[in-house]
Amino acid sequence: MSKLSASLIASAVALAAPCAPASAAILGPHAAACATGADRPAMLVKITGLKARTGMLRVQSYGGDPARFFDKGTYLERVEVRPPATGPIEVCMPVPRDGGYAVSVRHDINGSGKSDMKDGAGLSGNPDVSLMDLIFKRKPSPKQVTVEVRGLARVPVVMNYVHGTSVGPIASAER
Repeated sequence: MSKLSASLIASAVALAAPCAPASAAILGPHAAACATGADRPAMLVKITGLKARTGMLRVQSYGGDPARFFDKGTYLERVEVRPPATGPIEVCMPVPRDGGYAVSVRHDINGSGKSDMKDGAGLSGNPDVSLMDLIFKRKPSPKQVTVEVRGLARVPVVMNYVHGTSVGPIASAER
């Protein structure tokens, strides 16, 4: 076999070999705060269980008094992003200092900007939520949702949607 033929075969094999998947891009305006070597405390929120890859995701962080987590207008930071068509969904939420925080995620599935029964939601700690909790606007215990941040904290959030008379993850949704 000539050197040229061997070189062409080696090149073809290299091109045909499966490539390692690229790491997921961190979404939102604060992505650098979650990058390796960043010196600011932050939460890297990994969102799973979307019913659809449409609309907008709103991620909010809360700090201070745990009894006020999720109270209207008390969030520290709000980031809105479109879900990517495929791949993991990670949003970086910087916080002012190490300590206890919470995260809420809302999936405005149709992008209307208004809450409706088709939308999904998730919280840090992934507490169980009932339809009655939603109707009566009951919040989970701070113990269930508090994330202790020391540097970079990874925060998994599984989305929940109303189906029938219950609220929970979508069985067929991607994890």
